[in-house]
Amino acid sequence: MSWDTIRLDWDGDVATLVVDRPDRMNSLNVETLDAIEEALAEARREEARCLVLTGEGEEAFVAGADISYMQELGTAEAQTYAEQGHRIAATLESFPAPTIAAINGYAFGGGCELALACDLRVASERALLGQTEIDLGIIPGWGGTQRLPALVGDEVARRMIFFGERVDATDAFERGLVGEVVAHDELREHVAEMARELAEKPKFALRAAKEALNAVHDSPRSTGLEHEARAWSGLFGTHDQREGMSAFLDKRDAEFE
Repeated sequence: MSWDTIRLDWDGDVATLVVDRPDRMNSLNVETLDAIEEALAEARREEARCLVLTGEGEEAFVAGADISYMQELGTAEAQTYAEQGHRIAATLESFPAPTIAAINGYAFGGGCELALACDLRVASERALLGQTEIDLGIIPGWGGTQRLPALVGDEVARRMIFFGERVDATDAFERGLVGEVVAHDELREHVAEMARELAEKPKFALRAAKEALNAVHDSPRSTGLEHEARAWSGLFGTHDQREGMSAFLDKRDAEFE
């Protein structure tokens, strides 16, 4: 499939979803959101073993939702818009392979929320992130109030949301909002190398690890630990488990499915 406002690029088993509206700072209008949903579904059907999310150009990852569209929304229309944002974030969060946000510039509002829904976040040294909705008279509506505290802690999240803070890459790293900061001109290749490495890992074990890690956010710790134990034991007897352990004992490289 092809779209006017995004691209889905492939490098082997790695899919890269690029929001391609650099003239609008890669802001998310309805057409773009629809295209993202379709592209995520395609990446899942094609069994991508890693998914990268990024923005086109040198300035923005995703600068946020389309304010010109949101301005005149009524409550019912806003609810529909919020539900679509929630679906996309949930799809990223539950995608059956690791997802990486390559944050190459501004990641505000809905853009920040999509990055939060990814498993890993790598920021360019030029990146700026923030839940800036308060200055528009609204609050994060695509999961930011729930996912941000899980990453940075309750107090820091409240300050970021209440004040609409814009956080540079260094502060984002120190707060735990991103896992790594790299030179701007090295971001794409660095993330591509990460993605290639993840794509070579045993896919069923990665999926089980992701499901177990996600479970801790949705349930009491005891439930998450039970899920982890079931997922862990369920991997025994698979080709990748047998091959991985045999290769370790044989001191050779594993050949995973």
